[in-house]
Amino acid sequence: MKNKTNITVIGWGSGTFNVLYGLKNLKMKESLHLSAIIAMTDSWGTTGRIRDEYGVLPPGDIRRGIAALAKDTGMVRQLFEYKFDEEGVIWGNKIGNILLTALGDITGSFEAGLDQACKMFDVQGKVIPVTLENVHLGVRMEDGTEVIGEKNIDVSDTNPGEKTHNADQNVSEAFLVGGEWSLNPRAEKAILESDYIILGPGDFYTSIIPNLLSKWMKEALTQTDAKIIYVCNIMADRGETTTYELPDFIDNIEKYAGEVVDYVIVNSGHIDKNAVSLYKEKEWKKPVKLKPEMNFEWKKYKVLERNLVNDNDLVRHSPTKIAGVIEEFIEGRI
Repeated sequence: MKNKTNITVIGWGSGTFNVLYGLKNLKMKESLHLSAIIAMTDSWGTTGRIRDEYGVLPPGDIRRGIAALAKDTGMVRQLFEYKFDEEGVIWGNKIGNILLTALGDITGSFEAGLDQACKMFDVQGKVIPVTLENVHLGVRMEDGTEVIGEKNIDVSDTNPGEKTHNADQNVSEAFLVGGEWSLNPRAEKAILESDYIILGPGDFYTSIIPNLLSKWMKEALTQTDAKIIYVCNIMADRGETTTYELPDFIDNIEKYAGEVVDYVIVNSGHIDKNAVSLYKEKEWKKPVKLKPEMNFEWKKYKVLERNLVNDNDLVRHSPTKIAGVIEEFIEGRI
């Protein structure tokens, strides 16, 4: 690691997967050491069921981290996401979740099982749970309603959850419940040894912020010499960041992490008007942009605009484009 550029990506969800996958495929990949620090608050679907029934840490996002950094991402991702459709003992459960749960049982701990999985699939870097404790995410909405459990927070028409709150508002406060929620020592070590730390992108309150809530995370981010880069979401999410503009995202990163961000990357790529209208109608999402009236000159961080949209899906981050921006930092062009 001493002879390599150490990059740590913090968050999880498809956005963070794209960052890791893009970095892993850069031409300079042999000179990089990648670490993924992953939130442990997932309670959706089969991940939530396995977590409840077996008392393990949520394996869902861990399996995605392994797939992103595996030597053969395509095959590992297909294997890990595979599930049997016919009813039976393992009906509905994804192979990756079952494998990680079994390895944890065989080795005696979730973390030891994770280490074995990384060896089995030739992971090119480190996959690190942000905490090793059984914690759940809680939020307080603008109307004061408290919602516990990621599956109940991340509400949309396609993911209705239990609809315990009005989703047409923002989250005003996030917190963890259960355990001491201490930062995993491996995560702290990766942060302190990093040259660059990438926050996001991903669902703001259910993928990124849970990592920042771990005890001692704020201190680790303050102590590291790494350049800290926040990759902002392309779209605001209903029920989490419903009315957020760019400053709101940054202010809330600083609310939980402190004033540690050095650079903010925001999308300037074109999003088709029809796509914007469709997402607004179906999912209440809207693009996040740097607008002329927004002035960040007095801030510690610098805001950079880059075209980040996937050419095949205009509301998702492109792995290649994000990795290209990080490459600009590494090569000293930013």
